Amino acid sequence: MLGRIASFFKDDHRYVFLGTSAFALVGLWLAMQPRTPSSFLAQSYALEVVLYYLLVAWLVLSAVALVNKLIKWRDYGTSSPFVRESLRRMVRIASYVMWAIVCVFIVDRLGMGLVDLVRTSTQASSNPTDFLSSTVYMLSKSSSIFATGIITTIELATFGTIIAFFLALLMVFLRIQEIDRSDNDFIRFLKTVGSGFAKLYSTVIRGTPMMIQGMIIYFAGFGVLRGTGMSVSEIGAIWSTFVAGLVTISLNSTAYMMEVLRGGIEAVDSGQTEAARSLGLSQWQAMMKVVFPQGVKNAVPALSNELVINIKDSSVLSVIGVFDLMFATTTVAGIYFKQSEIYVVAAVCYLILTMTATWLLNKLSRRLTGAAPRTLPSSN
Repeated sequence: MLGRIASFFKDDHRYVFLGTSAFALVGLWLAMQPRTPSSFLAQSYALEVVLYYLLVAWLVLSAVALVNKLIKWRDYGTSSPFVRESLRRMVRIASYVMWAIVCVFIVDRLGMGLVDLVRTSTQASSNPTDFLSSTVYMLSKSSSIFATGIITTIELATFGTIIAFFLALLMVFLRIQEIDRSDNDFIRFLKTVGSGFAKLYSTVIRGTPMMIQGMIIYFAGFGVLRGTGMSVSEIGAIWSTFVAGLVTISLNSTAYMMEVLRGGIEAVDSGQTEAARSLGLSQWQAMMKVVFPQGVKNAVPALSNELVINIKDSSVLSVIGVFDLMFATTTVAGIYFKQSEIYVVAAVCYLILTMTATWLLNKLSRRLTGAAPRTLPSSN
């Protein structure tokens, strides 16, 4: 990593004038914005003026370089002073200085401005009217609600995906059963029933929305327990909305993960099975010892994607009262009667969760599979 950074600073870069000039214009625009109360440049006006005119000087130098290239465009590579090694090195170093100056203005105007905004918003006695201040105010006052929702979302997605993976291993085993010539009538019957059940399960689950599945599962479970004579409080202690949501995610993901596993298994060359059978292995042994491990390995990238999907899809479970991130968002929106600000916060939270999960799963996938195939489809 350090070697790459050192190489970056030592190497020449194309369009150094154009790229740095665009960034310098951003710095000039920020320099013309009013200072915030926490601005550290406000204590040194002379330094700010020097930084401002250094950016202006860079823009002038870039304009001179552009004019020189237009004039000498036929023999620019041999006659222009800007292609000399010493001048190119100086330009490269100067460009880094310009980027550092712009970063100073970004921290002073935007960073310190954000600090002031957070300070004033969190100390406000009532909900501010502007968008950012109101967002910070509601987030600070409802941080515990959001924390509970985020934790619940992570728990539902993580445990639901893990449970679904083991259920999918069982279901895909039933799904891929084929009648062998050595099977007796009873085994043939079991294989036919098992394969048919797996196909029906996949069709029903993948053909209906998770929201409907969650409502059916929750109210069906509540009705069954109610029929045993249990009170509402007793049922709530056993069959909570969280448990119903976890069951819903697990059963829903099982169908998709089963199809992903089936695709991974079918991607294994049929010659592997034939070779295993020729060595005296039964169909069961060939499947469990040769085909199945390779199929699971092929499907790891697509299987890991199911966790990311479950993080997002768990939001529909708020309809049955699961206190996930979506339920927390609607709760806070109902408290303050503001929707846009708080839904932006929810979107950012979901984005952070999915990006973090994707990064972790990519590292895990590379460790487990190496150069795993990337052509398998997503689970849904």
